[in-house]
Amino acid sequence: MTGKKISPLRATKVLVLGALALLALTFALPVVKTVFGGEKQLPIYSVETDEKVVAITFDAAWGAEDTDILIEILAEYDCRATFFICGYWVTKYPDAVKKFHEAGHDIANHGDTHAHVASLNFQQNVEEIAAAHTRVLGLIGVEMDLYRPPYGEYNNTVLEAAKSLNYHTIQWDVDSLDWKRPTPEAMADRVINHKDLRNGSILLFHNDIPETPVALRKILAELSNKGYGFVPVSELIHRGEYKLDHSGRQIPK
Repeated sequence: MTGKKISPLRATKVLVLGALALLALTFALPVVKTVFGGEKQLPIYSVETDEKVVAITFDAAWGAEDTDILIEILAEYDCRATFFICGYWVTKYPDAVKKFHEAGHDIANHGDTHAHVASLNFQQNVEEIAAAHTRVLGLIGVEMDLYRPPYGEYNNTVLEAAKSLNYHTIQWDVDSLDWKRPTPEAMADRVINHKDLRNGSILLFHNDIPETPVALRKILAELSNKGYGFVPVSELIHRGEYKLDHSGRQIPK
């Protein structure tokens, strides 16, 4: 089968356009290659900083019985934490949200219904984030801009939906695994001696887990002894231009 010949000039144009397209991809959002050869955007897992500080974060999607004790322990160590809160939790436990906010902690977005957001389309992701945003804004007047997807689950659609609402998507690099209900001693040891713990680390906990407050006191005490300070995620991340390395560490340009 024979086809129409392509002129040298046209072939050159095709090559140039292809090169320009490749260059544009090179300067797109931070990405990593997946095992399937595609490209995957990253959220923020940790932050490059010269300050010896870490961010303590909690996901709030269950009960609220430990609200007062968490606030008490965090205050003992001058630790302002970040609470990623589901929209339905805001409606169910408005007093807890107010207490965290009044104690000086970040109130951040954990989606409205704790959905598996990687299975949702762009518009559904936008609605999940926006609904929780509206509930918090109505309750305490805070315009949130930090989002943690439920289950730590994300894909490019999730990240683009958050970005469209001017949100930074936040993960973690030190996981307490408190939801597995380890002993407080085991939980504290895991966090304090975690291989990834360093300046700018983001630590993950959950509220309403019986072992967490006991472990938290040990963790904050030991990290303080090691010279670490504590800042909320809103003060840890870089707000100007930045890049992300392969691990999701945010590095200012």
